[in-house]
Amino acid sequence: MAISSTIRTYFNGSWHEGDVAIMKAADHASWLGSSVFDGARLFDGVTPDLDLHCARANGSARALMMEPTVNTQDMVDIAKEGLAQFGAGAAVYIRPMYWAADGDASTIAPDPESTRFALCLEEIPMAAPTAAATLTRTSFRRPVLENAVVNAKAGCLYPNNARMLREARAKGFSNALALDAMGNVAETATANIFMVRDGEVFTPIANGTFLAGITRARHIANLRADGVTVHETVLGYADFEAADEVFMSGNMSKVTPVTAFDDRQYQIGPVTRQVRELYWDWATSEGAA
Repeated sequence: MAISSTIRTYFNGSWHEGDVAIMKAADHASWLGSSVFDGARLFDGVTPDLDLHCARANGSARALMMEPTVNTQDMVDIAKEGLAQFGAGAAVYIRPMYWAADGDASTIAPDPESTRFALCLEEIPMAAPTAAATLTRTSFRRPVLENAVVNAKAGCLYPNNARMLREARAKGFSNALALDAMGNVAETATANIFMVRDGEVFTPIANGTFLAGITRARHIANLRADGVTVHETVLGYADFEAADEVFMSGNMSKVTPVTAFDDRQYQIGPVTRQVRELYWDWATSEGAA
């Protein structure tokens, strides 16, 4: 699905203009879902944590029993080569992808040697600082490693997220706050979640039921370096009802304020603004590009 009309795609060793076809009808990924991706960002002339996103793409491929074909530094170099083709000031979503073309003797498991790679660059503006989300409960839960590849950023995980979103939007909210299999808050349907109470920050502990994001880790590090107490802990819906502020963390927008959780209303508070300022200060500082 193309969000933008300005897309450049690296495939089979060269760059192509536009939303090019990269997968065949009988590819293993087309009918058995063996695909992974990652997402990084270019904005304000910097590509924060691009190397970590590329490394995670390789880790995700291994989690789906594929063999990565591009090392992390080469992937970073390919991305930067493509980004140089965009105009000054462009905001670009950087999406490296792997998928399997063939299955092994079982046909169900992918053939590790058939891994394919592409890197798609799509010009997508950054959200405004005041662009906010509203959350509601969802009846769907995050899976565990025993029944899903939650240790990968895998395409096959996203239909579960999609039904959370459909359910939330049918109720008049923009996103869903999801529980894990144990009944604790895990994340939203699209991003990691934080809450603030009495000036301290809380986020669900990474327990293997959700992908603890690269941007999430960066926020935690930035806040702690600035003297803010951050707790990674077990949280429930009641904790969010009692919160002073709530914000989401993800690569697409980096920081998204939350203004409602069901009937509970929030303001875009000082800690949420601080998180954004700290991230932008770090990202645009020397050495973060």
